[in-house]
Amino acid sequence: MRMTPRRLAFGMNLWLPNLASGIRIRRFADDWTSATVELHVNPLTRNYVKTAFGGSMSAMTDPYFFMLVMHQLGRDYVVWDTRGVIEFLTPGRGVLTAHFAVSREKAQELRERARGGAKVREWFETEITDAAGIVVARVRREVYIREKRRVTASA
Repeated sequence: MRMTPRRLAFGMNLWLPNLASGIRIRRFADDWTSATVELHVNPLTRNYVKTAFGGSMSAMTDPYFFMLVMHQLGRDYVVWDTRGVIEFLTPGRGVLTAHFAVSREKAQELRERARGGAKVREWFETEITDAAGIVVARVRREVYIREKRRVTASA
């Protein structure tokens, strides 16, 4: 069965770590160029002062850039999420949202840079906003990309 954006979002919404963490994947674009994720701040996902727990915000942003890159590049590439940095700007309450985007042009650039087995590390950025559109946090995620050895060896 081929993984489609809709199937992946459905499965990730049922995945226990996301389900228990109040994380909901609203959508993956049909062409794998974007994703929208929400964090519902509730008694399980808030901290001592009743605002969004930083670990929950990290979890809501963890895999999406690497997944968008991975699905655009295909099976001939190794793609990993390697690092993340979050700058917390204001307390998060209610429903928080993050949008992730990796354009076709960016994916093609990464494909070319990784050709021949070169190791590529690329930083991507997004913001987490609350329901009023206020930026709660800025997030940077580093993604590692490399063409698989079996592909490089056959070239």
